Amino acid sequence: MFGRQPIVKTQTVGFLLTPQFSMIAFTAAIEPLRLVNRIERRDVFRWQLYSINGAQVKASSDVEFSVNAKLTERCELDTLFVCSGIRTYDHLNKETSNVLRALARRGVPLGSICTGTINLAEAGVLNGFKCTIHWESIESLAERYPKLDITSSLFEVDRNRYTCSGGLAATDMMLHSIKLDYGRKLAMRVADQLLYVAGREPGELQRMEIAKRIGVTHPKLLAAIGHMEFNLEAPLSITSLGKEIGLSPRQLERLFSSELSITPSRYYVNLRLDRARNFLRQTPLSIQEIAVATGFGSMSYFSKCYKIRFGHAPKQERQIA
Repeated sequence: MFGRQPIVKTQTVGFLLTPQFSMIAFTAAIEPLRLVNRIERRDVFRWQLYSINGAQVKASSDVEFSVNAKLTERCELDTLFVCSGIRTYDHLNKETSNVLRALARRGVPLGSICTGTINLAEAGVLNGFKCTIHWESIESLAERYPKLDITSSLFEVDRNRYTCSGGLAATDMMLHSIKLDYGRKLAMRVADQLLYVAGREPGELQRMEIAKRIGVTHPKLLAAIGHMEFNLEAPLSITSLGKEIGLSPRQLERLFSSELSITPSRYYVNLRLDRARNFLRQTPLSIQEIAVATGFGSMSYFSKCYKIRFGHAPKQERQIA
């Protein structure tokens, strides 16, 4: 895959499904391969589904998937993708890491779909490679594996490591591989079957611009929000934030009030609380560590703010998730 070598045979692509994997990201990866076979009227690709124990795997949507086999280091594969989703840190285990390391030693190209990057990182097979992951998990990945070269791209192709941010970016990654291996014409025919606008390229950013996400166009408001999003662990004061964009605190208050019907202080706190919620749902970090990582110096203040925004205490978030 990904233009690494001339294709002279059917490519066998494996998908390791882990508990609570993202079904949309998995199907977004496998459907382009199916459509290549349909268009070419031959088995360009074959795929095998694996779990670490050979048992059925339940996706984050609660749909259960049967697999073809248990993943072992002896599986004959041209490429393996690890498909994960939510609570990935809770499902890490030594057996999976051992098998991934063994496959890497054999030279099997390894990839990830959505948070499968965490599984590859835990196995130590991403060291020295560029990688990406869903934007919600970038900070927690960087904190747990500080030596990784992590980007915010839709997907990354670095030699024989292929990592994808998840969602429909899995389709972009597969279309890119099809284009490199079989030409742009076939890739566009697959995209057309998917009713998909021409595939996005590696290096494109995952998230929409702030203006599109928030629905505002005022340049100073966008600049203020950008500074807020960049400084969540060590929040700026409203005075310092105003100086960054050339507004007094009072002018900043009026701007947020007129455009978003909220104070800048409350907007900033909400951004930090949203980040804290992602950490609670996605990582094993303690509540105190999460409070510090989102700029709350006081646990009591953090808990109070969290309950106001979400209706329950931080410790209850993991039970709900």
